[in-house]
Amino acid sequence: MWLPWMEYAAVLALMTLLTIPMGKWLARCFTGEHHTWLERLTYAAFGVNPQERMGWLRYGSALLLSNAVMMLLGYLILRLQGSLPLNPLEIAAQAPDLAFNTASSFITNTNWQAYAGENSLSNATQMAAITFLMFAGATTGVAAGAGFVRGLARSSSEDIGNYWVDYVRVFWRVLLPLSFVMALVYVWQGMPQTLHAETVATTLEGAKQQLLMGPVASFESIKHLGTNGGGFFSMNAAHPFENPTPLTNVLHIFSMLLIPAGMTYAFGSMLLRRRQGWVLFGACLVMFVGFLSLVFVAEQSGSGLLERAGANQQWSLTQPGGNMEGKELRFGIVDTALFVTTTTAATTGSVNAMHDSLTPLGSITPLAQMMLNCVFGGDGVGLINLIQYAILTVFLAGMMIGRTPEFLGKKIEVREIKLVMLAVLAQPASILGFTALAVLWPDAAASLNNHGPHGFSEILYAYASATANNGSAFAGLNANTPYFNVTIGLAMLVGRFLTLLPMLAVAGSMAAKTTVPAGPGTFPTATPLFMGLLVFVVLVVGGLTFLPALALGPVIEHLQMLVGQLYA
Repeated sequence: MWLPWMEYAAVLALMTLLTIPMGKWLARCFTGEHHTWLERLTYAAFGVNPQERMGWLRYGSALLLSNAVMMLLGYLILRLQGSLPLNPLEIAAQAPDLAFNTASSFITNTNWQAYAGENSLSNATQMAAITFLMFAGATTGVAAGAGFVRGLARSSSEDIGNYWVDYVRVFWRVLLPLSFVMALVYVWQGMPQTLHAETVATTLEGAKQQLLMGPVASFESIKHLGTNGGGFFSMNAAHPFENPTPLTNVLHIFSMLLIPAGMTYAFGSMLLRRRQGWVLFGACLVMFVGFLSLVFVAEQSGSGLLERAGANQQWSLTQPGGNMEGKELRFGIVDTALFVTTTTAATTGSVNAMHDSLTPLGSITPLAQMMLNCVFGGDGVGLINLIQYAILTVFLAGMMIGRTPEFLGKKIEVREIKLVMLAVLAQPASILGFTALAVLWPDAAASLNNHGPHGFSEILYAYASATANNGSAFAGLNANTPYFNVTIGLAMLVGRFLTLLPMLAVAGSMAAKTTVPAGPGTFPTATPLFMGLLVFVVLVVGGLTFLPALALGPVIEHLQMLVGQLYA
């Protein structure tokens, strides 16, 4: 039984090693003075002045308005799908509410799908709308992370960089080349990459079977590198065309963690505080290992009710044991648990198993990680979310020792704490508010395949996934209704912009401050002690915020299971 832990240790060790070159690559992208010819051509095409310096308000406005335009463009493509080329199956356009939900989903880096990709979208729409928005959402997140870190690094400055320069550089230097190389690897591993919409195969029984296909490899590369998560097929990364081999499964995991982990190293490099970057990385890794252990042990332990009924749930060399419901035999519990933890830690949303079939304790891992939204987190924004907790940690530590809190040589004052708390509270307000409204909404219950605590968990998971910009689902909920499409779409926009923009304001405020030297009462933040305190604050603040909701869903489900075992 020690083999799974050896696999986990090897994957995490390799991921840690990859963090260094990825972090250096990102830091050079954010700080370099030279513009390539492709970048200069892009600036000219869009009328951008790369020398313009932007304060946080100008930076945030450019981000918000450009995303609004791209979201509108994606919406129009989805609504006009029936009239576009490369649609040999004559798939109709999406309904207005579903198109709004889809456009909101992909521009916010959520990639929640209330539709089956292979039956609802043509190859033209998959490329022109979905893949386009996946690049746009991921690039926006990394660019925002660059501006945020730059604001923390500067002293007595009014600007945090140039949004357009950050966006163009991230696209041309990071996401596009990485996605191109990864797509070639995926094609080598057997993923389809074609403009043909279907092929007909002859089965072993001699019957003819229609297989839908398209540009899957290019879709999958940005899907995971951009921490997007939408599936070309409804079965997502459990589909053999999206995840054909054990190697692609591991590459998916590395792709999801590569940029979020690299951002911590880039943070340390840009601030010339590499130990600080490793402290942030260590905090994420500690929480990741804890949640991974929880879901693996819970799934491997299985259900006591099934054991009493005579089912053999013991692990052996010939059978996996545990709870195998909803899991692919080729991945088993070990690789499923790692994928579950990774996809919700990095807020990707890609799945290689059905999360709705997790045990009650196992389901706490994806739910909790989405609610905390800072265990590595999404591209760029994950680091921003973690820093908000770091600022909150030094504030609490400063209050305990009776001194004005400082972070990175800047004093944390009332304005910064108000903005941080606005960002922190926006997420639970969205998740709990929309969940409460859905529970009371007359027609919402008709979308549930399960009722009671698990039905509540399905609704809670949907709004947690939307607000955290994750995109995975407890698939027992039929979310393709006007009510859920609109409210989940709004939750995605709230989770993206009402948490991101206040933190850009924090970066602007910090950039304007003068760096002060550390004094005798300064609480050091580049130490294991601070790392432990940061993890404690993340878990306590997140736990106190979401514990009532978790207690109404997975916790009650687990208690019901235990009671059932006692009386079985």
